[in-house]
Amino acid sequence: MKNDRQKLLLQIIQMKDINTQEDLVRELRARGHKVTQATVSRDIKELQLMKVAADGGGYRYAEPEKREISITERMMRILSDSMVSADHAGNLVVMKTLSGSANVAAEAIDTLDWPEILGTIAGDNTVLIVVRDAEYAGETAERIVRFAGGTERE
Repeated sequence: MKNDRQKLLLQIIQMKDINTQEDLVRELRARGHKVTQATVSRDIKELQLMKVAADGGGYRYAEPEKREISITERMMRILSDSMVSADHAGNLVVMKTLSGSANVAAEAIDTLDWPEILGTIAGDNTVLIVVRDAEYAGETAERIVRFAGGTERE
């Protein structure tokens, strides 16, 4: 029963822009499932559904894979538009950005969720990226530059 409900829930969010749990409850009930908002909330958590920008404005529920594609495209644009250079020392990568862009660029890097990156700290035009191990720092700096569409390191 739970598997059937969750399969139906996934079909619903693929067919329609669903932006609230209450909308999902209504849709599931209309299809014969007796559910509560709490049940739908648990399903959303178990299925790891995310809210993404809807085509017509606002937000809608989506499966994780679709969210990652959308985020990757947006993050590529953000990095491409704001990154000036990247270089490394030890297990640190220093990324230079346009003035005022470092926070957004840091968020872009954090959102990529690359396993070698532990985290970022942003200033106004500089992002400090902490890499798990010094042996990955150079490769990570180059990967960021490639991801951003650049060809040079500082």
